Amino acid sequence: MIFFVVVFVLVCIQGQLQGQTTADARLSSVQAYDESIAEANHLSKYKVENIGPTVFSGRVTDMAVDPNDPTHFYVSYASGGLWETKNNGTTFTPLFDQEMVMTIGAIAVDWSSETIWVGTGEVNSSRSSYAGVGMYVSADGGKNWQHKGLPESHHIGRIVIHPNDPKTVWVAVLGHLYTPHAERGVYMTTDGGDNWTKSLFVGEWAGAVDLMLDPADANTLYAATWHRERYPWNFVESGAGSGIHKSTDGGQTWDLISGDDSGFPTGDGVGRIGLSAGMADGKVRLYAFLDNYNRRPKEEKDSPQLTKNDFREMSTTAFAELDDVLLEDYLRSNGFPSKYTTEEVKTMVEKGEVTPVDLVTFLENANALLFDTPVVGAELYSSDDGGKTWSKTHDDYLDGVYYSYGYYFGLVTADPTNADKVYVAGVPILRSDDGGKTFKSINGDNVHVDHHVIWVNPDQPEHIINGNDGGINISYDSGENWIKCNSPAVGQFYYINVDGASPYNVYGGTQDNGVWKGSHRYADGVRWHNTGRYPYQSIMGGDGMQVQIDGRDHETVYTGFQFGNYFRLNANTGSRKRITPIHELGERPYRWNWQAPIHLSKHNQDILYMGANMVFRSMNQGDDFDTISDDLTQGGRAGDVPYGTLTSLHESDLKFGLLYTGSDDGQIYLTKDGGHVWQLVSESLPDDLWVSRVQASAHEEGRVYASLNGYRYDDFTPYVYMSDDYGTTWTSIAANLPNEPVNVIKEDPHHENILYVGTDRGVYISGDRGKTYQMIGDDLPHVPVHDIVVHADAKDLLIGTHGRSIYRSDLEEVYELLEKGAAETIVVDIPDIRYRSSVGTRRGPYAEYTKNELNYTVYQPSDTKAKLSIYADDLMVFDQEVELTTGLNYLSYDLSLREDKVDEYKESLAEKATLYQAADDGRHYLKSGSYQLKLSIDDNTIEAPFEIK
Repeated sequence: MIFFVVVFVLVCIQGQLQGQTTADARLSSVQAYDESIAEANHLSKYKVENIGPTVFSGRVTDMAVDPNDPTHFYVSYASGGLWETKNNGTTFTPLFDQEMVMTIGAIAVDWSSETIWVGTGEVNSSRSSYAGVGMYVSADGGKNWQHKGLPESHHIGRIVIHPNDPKTVWVAVLGHLYTPHAERGVYMTTDGGDNWTKSLFVGEWAGAVDLMLDPADANTLYAATWHRERYPWNFVESGAGSGIHKSTDGGQTWDLISGDDSGFPTGDGVGRIGLSAGMADGKVRLYAFLDNYNRRPKEEKDSPQLTKNDFREMSTTAFAELDDVLLEDYLRSNGFPSKYTTEEVKTMVEKGEVTPVDLVTFLENANALLFDTPVVGAELYSSDDGGKTWSKTHDDYLDGVYYSYGYYFGLVTADPTNADKVYVAGVPILRSDDGGKTFKSINGDNVHVDHHVIWVNPDQPEHIINGNDGGINISYDSGENWIKCNSPAVGQFYYINVDGASPYNVYGGTQDNGVWKGSHRYADGVRWHNTGRYPYQSIMGGDGMQVQIDGRDHETVYTGFQFGNYFRLNANTGSRKRITPIHELGERPYRWNWQAPIHLSKHNQDILYMGANMVFRSMNQGDDFDTISDDLTQGGRAGDVPYGTLTSLHESDLKFGLLYTGSDDGQIYLTKDGGHVWQLVSESLPDDLWVSRVQASAHEEGRVYASLNGYRYDDFTPYVYMSDDYGTTWTSIAANLPNEPVNVIKEDPHHENILYVGTDRGVYISGDRGKTYQMIGDDLPHVPVHDIVVHADAKDLLIGTHGRSIYRSDLEEVYELLEKGAAETIVVDIPDIRYRSSVGTRRGPYAEYTKNELNYTVYQPSDTKAKLSIYADDLMVFDQEVELTTGLNYLSYDLSLREDKVDEYKESLAEKATLYQAADDGRHYLKSGSYQLKLSIDDNTIEAPFEIK
């Protein structure tokens, strides 16, 4: 173990380059961890079960459809892995759950050999687009995988396999999202991925985002490059490095074909580009779908309606002369609080309390700068001469397709047999039947918005498959009607919570799919199609965020959507009230994080805290708020991404008013007196990193935990800390965690030494307060984990993943294992089981016989055989040999008797003996009563009582 720690530390040190973690360091540290823990991970078989929801599916990034059988296809999800369907999307099977990362940007399949290529790292450049580690390949249809290079690629846009030589593969590498790096552009291999050559490189910020073969010539390829720079506070979505390139020698050399004389836009305003091609009159027609980030020319106003620009240079005199009706329309349509009437605002300007430009700054936060930018937006271009010249297909703006975040889209797909029919994907999905001159929306009622992939069947062009933020949709009439295929549990949860109801409910906020509430007893199935009652219900739209539940009624819920838009609602009646604090006219808007934190006090459930760049407290359930802090960040930075915001907020369960905050720029503050005095306590921690969680201990008043996340600087170091003196000094408790950004740390409510850490790869549990960690394996895919909750009464662990919905598990075996140690056999306490008189019967001649199983868990320190015996008092009624493997073993007993023990057991039933008989399946089963389970290994016997109620 000492050797491993030394190796691990060296790997971490060698992997840092100006704060960045190299791909080699990421891969090496994970491998070192896996090897060191292989024989000592007692939790590798810890049983967790997915409890959904599935109904809204999740963000699709790519598809590969079998040309000989379109009911067979593969789907990749942004952070949910790779799935296969063989029945037209009725059911899906995951194939990529245990590799190092599950984020996927592109897939491609050589159908003749069942070889699957996976390019890791989602190509969309949003706030939760995780970095991959290169290429993977499977030669057996997804059963086994090999890592195949390009580890620094981070984000991959497209994979193309040569139609006649499957060992020749081209890859569009978009590259690092947050830092400049040379490993981006077009790469090719001619030996199945053993060696790669970079054949197209534009610059350290410009990577290849799309790639395609000429449908008439396999030696001709087209590639789109995209210049984009993302920082924690700003996103540059375009640049001169964006363009279209052509190769006529199989991808070995490239020429820019979107230059100044081509008719295609050039310069700093060229954003993301998508490529496609189809046949028109026997010739190839190329399409390029552009996010044009150049500004629209100013238009003469054809309406007297006031806009923000009218106030930017308006004098006080001109403001006083404004038409009251027009000013009132401006105030109300822009959401100014009702107290700001026309009369009130004019009086404030007259007195010099505010100026006319304050009516602009009141509305302008970083989010407004991103979404309200008057850019040209989506444009479709076509070429009929192999890309020599390009022309825009439409005269008008394509409004409502990209808005100003085309970085999230960029897909065009032409009908391969009729290029006049072309589909473009943005917020809606549009179809043109006249080569892009006009468009119609085909976003059906059961089709989510935000589209990322479209496949058109070349043999039946009306048959299309669409992947979007809500999963897969299939149409057989060119998008007029759709089938929704939403069985995979691939929800991207930001935050989860539970209530105290019985049975209790689980709540969670999701990426682009709102906030949901459902029973923790959820079991996957399709019976709800008949009943019309899905086990989860949506309680809020938008990008769902944090949830707090009033423990007094389990009905009053505080939740909302992105950028601090929160509400108090009744989860049963649906009534709601917006509660977000609003700044005063004359002040700049508060800075709200994408996932603004809220916290409901355990000491008084009328008290609610909210965090923007400062902390607000309500004493009356959000009806009114007081500001109880100054700015608790470094002050923000200019840009179009909210920055200098609070990301975490937690009040101690042990003391009212003991409150901690964390920010996206590395600040952790403490107040011990409810906000009168605040103290910065993070000076000794790494600078500027995102504080992903700060958690006050429920066991020691002065103890606090914090996790920091360096992903936005390409720093994958696990930063986890503990303080026992209110943050005055901090100790790293990252221990043996590998290089994976940490999203959450939680303390167990019953056992102060048990900690839970969620990273971009899964969940780690420590039984010694952060000295060592063990990863939950097998049942839990290697998916990003954003939140962890322990239901204190039920002793359940709830895991909120960003890509595979929610998992639940029983903590009893963890408690016993970590308390008793791992040196001896442990039979975990067996819960009571309810007697079922229907055991061994069936409802009809074709039905299965009903079962009733006693499930029990055994921890075994090494592989061995054991004898299981079941006793009714002193009578042994059943025995069998069981195989125990190292770690946790989940076993079951069907409550049946040995036939040679039936008569003795029957006699023990006394007056009930006359009613005892064999079941319909010919077997005898235990009646209600108290029993003993005995497990014997060599001369050692462990007893565990259980009861059939």
